[in-house]
Amino acid sequence: MEAPPRLGGVRVLAIDGPSGSGKSTLAREVVAQHPGCVLVSTDDFATWDDPVSWWPRLENGVFTPLANGRPGRYQRMEWPGGVPRLGEWVTVEIPEILVIEGVSAGRRAVHDRLSCLVWVDFTCASARLERAVARDGERSRPHLRRWQQFESGWFAVDDPAARAGLKFHTG
Repeated sequence: MEAPPRLGGVRVLAIDGPSGSGKSTLAREVVAQHPGCVLVSTDDFATWDDPVSWWPRLENGVFTPLANGRPGRYQRMEWPGGVPRLGEWVTVEIPEILVIEGVSAGRRAVHDRLSCLVWVDFTCASARLERAVARDGERSRPHLRRWQQFESGWFAVDDPAARAGLKFHTG
């Protein structure tokens, strides 16, 4: 990534887009191919009932320490028995590139600290739903339907696709 660091000495690559579009796959490929990258997923923070307002946990636990040249730390959301609860602590060492992946990763509030925003899109909502259900299990279907409705509204208001420097259409 040639873009300058905008979070202290860290470059931040945000990969955003709707559920089931291929964001996680792209993020894992980027991290696997580029030593010095660390991946943090918004799935470590979000729940069905709290899709985006958890952001201060990421901001205070990861962004602020990294901007000040210190490792970050946050508590990962875990889902024992399908019920979300705060789980293990994750330390984020100071990387060359921090990859933030997931719905709202490229939100307007963080745009000034992103080195690059990638928008991943898969326009067919029903196909994205089926991909997400295949990933998360059939019992997640009603939650994913509500999630798709929420994210549609979120994207209409926050509009990360309009700010993205790169766009991928996966279907």
